[in-house]
Amino acid sequence: MPATRLDTARIRAAPRMIDSVFLDSPLYRCEALEAVLGCALSIKLETANPVRSFKGRGTELVAGLLAESGPRAAVCASAGNLGQALAWSGRGRGLDVTVVASRFAPAAKLDRIRALDARLELVDGDFDMARERAAAIARHDGIRLVEDSLDIETCEGAATIGLELVDSATPFDTVLIALGGGALATGVGHMLKTFAPGVEVICVQPSGAPAMTRSWHRRRVVTTEATDTIADGVAGRRPIPEVLDDLLLVADDAVLVEEASIIAGMRMLLDHAGLVVEPSAALGIAALLEDRARFADRHVVTIVCGGNVDMDAYHRWIGAAPGH
Repeated sequence: MPATRLDTARIRAAPRMIDSVFLDSPLYRCEALEAVLGCALSIKLETANPVRSFKGRGTELVAGLLAESGPRAAVCASAGNLGQALAWSGRGRGLDVTVVASRFAPAAKLDRIRALDARLELVDGDFDMARERAAAIARHDGIRLVEDSLDIETCEGAATIGLELVDSATPFDTVLIALGGGALATGVGHMLKTFAPGVEVICVQPSGAPAMTRSWHRRRVVTTEATDTIADGVAGRRPIPEVLDDLLLVADDAVLVEEASIIAGMRMLLDHAGLVVEPSAALGIAALLEDRARFADRHVVTIVCGGNVDMDAYHRWIGAAPGH
């Protein structure tokens, strides 16, 4: 069992605190994509819930604990999905939620945060600037700062996806996981390395936002000055040291993929699986496209982690992608 910050007993108990709408997401073979990619492929679909991403699993734990014994208010920085999820979980428990985001985040994500009754503050910068502002609000107002990937609840909520994978009857060899702050990768990776250590855990990140992948390879935190990717949900510049420590224990590899492959992956998920996904959710397919030989004859699971996308941008990207 890897000695991460995560606790397997807590993860086993977590589903009791998480609304069932976020649990037992579909896991199914996608034969139409298999013929194109040259490997057996199963999709773990994390978009079929009220916030259209896996983030609700973690925010349910955070909000549940706050409702029991914590401050009745919380603030987070978000590229969009965490903010929606915390707003949804907080609204159901009577919590006052503030979300700080970049004003350049997809409008669809920002509109949804507002619709869920959260207070939204925008900054003229990227996610890391939003994170600094959220921390300042928490200090000034004396409220809970929810930090994605650093707060163990966000990782252990995501880990319930890994719990569902290992408890499924589906045999698989490899899991491809989108890598941003690291909650999804460390959570799912922890459960796989605990209960299915032979399964290869591969993290996938855009070449235009490589900080965590570079950090994994160098085994120390590596920051970048900027990001340049359409995959806004994974576009961080400053990895969290504690999260990197966990990732080093549970990931077998971390790879970078190009923007063209991400867009092609989105197009393939639409054409062959009928799924409209955000760029971060297509990272696994992008990895398969860029290294078909590596995955040939394997059974691969890819986690489709989010479906919140600006539709005008989506149509531009998909229209520019070659057909498959």
